Amino acid sequence: MTYPTTKTALIVGATGLIGDLLTHRLVDSTVYDKVKVLVRKPLGWQHPRLQEVTYDFDHPNGLLVQTDDIFCCLGTTMAKAGSKEAFRKVDYQYPMDVARLGLANGARQYAIVTAMGADLDSRLFYNRVKGEVERDLAALNYPTLLIFRPSLLLGNRSESRLGEKVAAGLMRATAPLIPAKYRGIEAEKVANAMFTTAQEGLTGKHIFESDVLQRY
Repeated sequence: MTYPTTKTALIVGATGLIGDLLTHRLVDSTVYDKVKVLVRKPLGWQHPRLQEVTYDFDHPNGLLVQTDDIFCCLGTTMAKAGSKEAFRKVDYQYPMDVARLGLANGARQYAIVTAMGADLDSRLFYNRVKGEVERDLAALNYPTLLIFRPSLLLGNRSESRLGEKVAAGLMRATAPLIPAKYRGIEAEKVANAMFTTAQEGLTGKHIFESDVLQRY
């Protein structure tokens, strides 16, 4: 299949587990002639189609968020964020700011990684915030909104998360006994799903649960 090379992609969260894989997938494809990455510091690698844009998420600039498709892989943990306020800023406020500015500057498609269990009514703060960002992104009425809800992510992170490493080990050992929706999922599958579904010409809101993501 031949894709047009007249589109621009923008990715936020490119240094994370999924974001790094997705960024490489985007620049290595012929779908986009430019892949813009909003970063606080350089990624440390280059590609002819990669354009790094130094960006202050606390002072968003719409002129820097001009693109066709946005891929949001931002996310942190409560432990790393240090407070509920800091967590909400990364997992809710930043994705919303980029979405609003992108839409105002011509973006037509927004793809975001949230989490299995995203729920406005959840007792868990983490899941509740994920549910809130899904709700409020939908209210922006993007022509296409793609939401990805992976289970526990498996893969090699640049940062150490001991609890997740232990859980991932248990997930791998017991995978045959766990329903697909709750089974740990390789980050590469999520990145592949984001890339692939963004090229399918979907319209409206689409949610991809973790069992569906396993197919990628």
